[in-house]
Amino acid sequence: MPGAARANGPQFASQGDQCYPGRLIHRLGAEAPKTISIIGPPASLSAQMTAFLCSKETPGATILKAFDQAATWRDAGRCVISGFHSPLERQCLDILLRGKQPVVMALARGLGTLRLPAAQRQALDEGRLTVISPFAASEKRATLDLARQRNRFVAALADEVAFAFVSPGGSLSRLADEVTGWDVSSCRLHC
Repeated sequence: MPGAARANGPQFASQGDQCYPGRLIHRLGAEAPKTISIIGPPASLSAQMTAFLCSKETPGATILKAFDQAATWRDAGRCVISGFHSPLERQCLDILLRGKQPVVMALARGLGTLRLPAAQRQALDEGRLTVISPFAASEKRATLDLARQRNRFVAALADEVAFAFVSPGGSLSRLADEVTGWDVSSCRLHC
């Protein structure tokens, strides 16, 4: 039942569980979260995924490229994972939710109380949206440090990472450098 996970609270995947993504341990080693909280279909976590990340401030030319890319992923049925927190990421989530493909949203806080806008709630109820967190329920507010950790977690879960825009010297810049050492392809939409 697609809505069952939300009604009964989050499910948990611990290291060693069959549904815990091995990519996290492979890429993050000892820093991989011991447990992931999941609301929605956990099968999405083992799907081929593209991580979509973007700095908060984005140049105008990048916005249109990102919208086009989100529509391409949607039309191709590609599973996309992101925090969907920056303004551009949120707008691309709206585009992605118009499709039928799975979408994974990673929070920069614990799952605790989850209030979703209508379109996200509908996608969750239809089994197209999975909401995850690598943080304990006691983490009630997103912080810059949790967002940085979340973005690293998102990139580690993906088969490819698409950076819509990376502010020079920012945390995504450091993450983009780290991703080059993983067995994951990455690209920058603003290049």
